[in-house]
Amino acid sequence: MMKRLLPLLIACCCASAVAPAFSADAVTLRFSWWGGKDRHQATLAALQAFEAKYPDIKIKAEYTGWEGYFSRLTTQINSGTEADLIQTNWNWLTLMSRKGDGFYDLNKLAGTLDLKQFSPAALATTTVNGKLNALPLSTNVMGFYYNQASWQKAGLPLPKSWDELLAAGAVFKEKLGDNAYPIYVGEQDCMLLVFSWMYQQDQKPMIDVNRKRLAWDRADLTRAFGFYKKLVDNHVLPDTKVLASYGAKSTPIYELKPWMEGEWAGSYNWNVLYPSQSVTLKNPADLVPGPYPLLPGAKDAGQFRKTAIMYSIGRTTKHPKEAALLLNFLVNEPEGVIPVGLERGAPLSQAADKLLREKGILQDSDPVIAGLLQSYALPNNFVATPYMEDMQFGALFTAVREKIDYGKMSVEDAASDFEQQANRILKRVMR
Repeated sequence: MMKRLLPLLIACCCASAVAPAFSADAVTLRFSWWGGKDRHQATLAALQAFEAKYPDIKIKAEYTGWEGYFSRLTTQINSGTEADLIQTNWNWLTLMSRKGDGFYDLNKLAGTLDLKQFSPAALATTTVNGKLNALPLSTNVMGFYYNQASWQKAGLPLPKSWDELLAAGAVFKEKLGDNAYPIYVGEQDCMLLVFSWMYQQDQKPMIDVNRKRLAWDRADLTRAFGFYKKLVDNHVLPDTKVLASYGAKSTPIYELKPWMEGEWAGSYNWNVLYPSQSVTLKNPADLVPGPYPLLPGAKDAGQFRKTAIMYSIGRTTKHPKEAALLLNFLVNEPEGVIPVGLERGAPLSQAADKLLREKGILQDSDPVIAGLLQSYALPNNFVATPYMEDMQFGALFTAVREKIDYGKMSVEDAASDFEQQANRILKRVMR
């Protein structure tokens, strides 16, 4: 019997038939999402199949890239003009639905939505004040992916420990040149990497959710930023000055020349981004999941694992049952699930998981899935908080990194600056 992908999140249950529920009159639904070309094409194919099955419901597709999607959605929600069905991010619930009333309560649509395909644990991650604000589509986890061809050129095996990763920087510089680095990290990725290293030492969270402030004190922050500087000083990853010289602020790093040519030989990133990262390499198969480093005696890996993309129904929709019919079609029914495949990650829906496995689309050997399986095999009980993904909070971490990299601030001063500003941000966003 083939092993289930998400044994901790997907409960074994029988699929139940869902009766169509929509009005007799023709209805037009708006559906908004972000993504790349492949996700757009796959989603449009699923929508075409939906309209063929339900000719009285027409779909107006509103799709864009990532940039600007959040700000546009915020404006729409504030003005009551959001789409009927909306692709949303997990951490947006704290911003858009603090009391649980920012989106339509999907519990009211249980007659149309087959909620039994999702485990109670999965649904709990998108429930606010007892109201189901979204269906969670997949789970993402941060992990290490390496260009094995570049590591072979450097004469090194993939690192199994933090010390091996730190030691690799000097070897890359000596054998492959000043522009060669063992890994790169993006803005948020850097903070989550440092967090993992810190959490492995004492299982101390970064944010105290109950007190609405940092849990890390000044000494903790000094140690965290000190580790970041150690990574830079040891040539393990390009600092913000190097990234800026390549235009990384406006271009995904996996579309930059040093990544595509294998000079930047690895990443710490979301498992779901593996296809985007690998496809730009000369040989996509060179990108492989790497071992996850653990400090000696670590009781927890401190990986950031979370509910990823979600589908929400707009609070102001005039057609909630029709929107629920579309939502159920996309997450549970063959004609909606198969065209989209893994474009939104490995599905949490039991029905979708089974369908994609039967078609050979979802396999445990796939690097995206392998990253999740690795995470579940590790001691990894850290419970992610969406406040670590707050945009202001993440931007502050990057700004402090930049001050260190440009020599404008010592590690100690950076820790002090971050502590003061971060607590102000958390007090404001968690009020």
